[in-house]
Amino acid sequence: MKQLNFSQLDNISAQAVASPRYRMNANMHDDLSDSIQRLAIAMEPATVIRPHRHVHTWELLTALRGRFVVLLFSDDGFVTHRTVLGEDSAVEETPAGVLHGVLSLDKGGVIFEVKHGPYTVITSSDFAPGYEHDDAQQGVELNRWYAQAKVGDRLWGG
Repeated sequence: MKQLNFSQLDNISAQAVASPRYRMNANMHDDLSDSIQRLAIAMEPATVIRPHRHVHTWELLTALRGRFVVLLFSDDGFVTHRTVLGEDSAVEETPAGVLHGVLSLDKGGVIFEVKHGPYTVITSSDFAPGYEHDDAQQGVELNRWYAQAKVGDRLWGG
């Protein structure tokens, strides 16, 4: 049997705080080649999840601790869906190929993710236009935008 206990969640949260990316994961799958990837991701509010897509899989998210803004985007940059996971909804599933972004609203937040494997690295073509590269200043602005974004707002294009 596998489990994630509260002590493990505390541990990955502490590691996220100490990480330069302000996030850390604990995998429940045995190997990155497993057909189903299952992991808890501790995410601090300063972590940046640029708008991206997983071409080969849906992605299921649920909040274990804290609240998370989850945004879905059209290909031309409009917000098509917004929820606060852990407040408005308990579970969200993003369809394969849909651009999405996530913002942790709370310190110590932990989200649980399930998606098809094997694990594949997100390439620059999987990010929204203008967000292909990790940029610290852009990330601060992106998180600020995510926090206020509403359905119909546009992040890129036009």
